[in-house]
Amino acid sequence: MTGVLDSDILEIAKLPNSILRQVSLPIEIVTEGKFQGLIDSMISTAKAANGVGIAAPQVFQSFRLFILASHPNPRYPDAPIMTPEAVINPSILSHGDEVVEGWEGCLSVPGFRGVVPRYKSIEVQYVNRFGDTQHRFFEGFVARIFQHELDHLNGILYVDRLKSQEDLVMVSQY
Repeated sequence: MTGVLDSDILEIAKLPNSILRQVSLPIEIVTEGKFQGLIDSMISTAKAANGVGIAAPQVFQSFRLFILASHPNPRYPDAPIMTPEAVINPSILSHGDEVVEGWEGCLSVPGFRGVVPRYKSIEVQYVNRFGDTQHRFFEGFVARIFQHELDHLNGILYVDRLKSQEDLVMVSQY
């Protein structure tokens, strides 16, 4: 895709929309045209919103699909660069012992940031947009994105993982 067209940008569901609290359905046939189009539109939407990831429920589609798209941007200036990747029917196979706290925001909870504990390293499995099973290890910021987006597929938002409401701040205070 060479550019972001307005028609490619999807509406983002915001709290308290109930789709954000649903457990998403697995995708049976990954290579279906409707899913390929959804993947392309989700990549465009994440890019337009300066997101480092976006999950299907955030664009009103209750499927086990998210985009992992880390890149430096105004919301995350120190994010590592990676090619956007579709993550379908994901699971965490194992994780390291170390849990680290870090600031997170969410396109579905605009205007806020929170300190969220996440595993520093994870071993994962998922299917890519071509139907190929992927087995990967992620750590640091990309592991955080993966866990954040996987939570979306299970109806969990980062605000649910805060240790205390004092760990939630407005972006203007961040």
